[in-house]
Amino acid sequence: MADDVAVDDVAVDIDEYGRPEPPFGGTEAETLIGFLEYQRATFAWKTGGLDSAGLSVTVPPSDMTLGGMMKHLAFVEDWWFGCFLLGAEPSPPWDTVDWNADSDWDWHSAADDTPEQVLALWQTSVDRSRAAVVKALAQGDLSQLAQRVHRTGQTPSLRWIVTHMIEEYARHCGHADLLRQAVDGSVGE
Repeated sequence: MADDVAVDDVAVDIDEYGRPEPPFGGTEAETLIGFLEYQRATFAWKTGGLDSAGLSVTVPPSDMTLGGMMKHLAFVEDWWFGCFLLGAEPSPPWDTVDWNADSDWDWHSAADDTPEQVLALWQTSVDRSRAAVVKALAQGDLSQLAQRVHRTGQTPSLRWIVTHMIEEYARHCGHADLLRQAVDGSVGE
């Protein structure tokens, strides 16, 4: 059964997999951030407790791995919340990557990392993203524009960035379901 815990003065139900249920009656920001946190927690559940071999399993013909996915999501967190929303320069290790040499470096380089390294990278990125959202919401609402302009010439709002991240995680959580089942047969929601 779910537990009831307080997170930022909002009561949150935690399901049997450790995921915070998005609030049914929350504000727009609470609802969107609630769904993002739910997707992050789903991803953490699907990748939890795996060793290097588990994080490296593929389901042919794809070369996608859970380790690569975790490192990719760490990059995406930093890119959208740090670089776009806050206008910051890329943080390590993204600041030294030759993206022209390997546009999927985040996916490929995870094979060189230990599970502890890739998990710490992802968790640090998530923590920075959470702090960026708190900072942004202290200054305005979800309609505020990011500090960086997209290559399309448009500037995304915080609402767009949060919604995009929900979509990003939801897509990859589906991939993670298949990969985790291939690793050890684990299934669930």
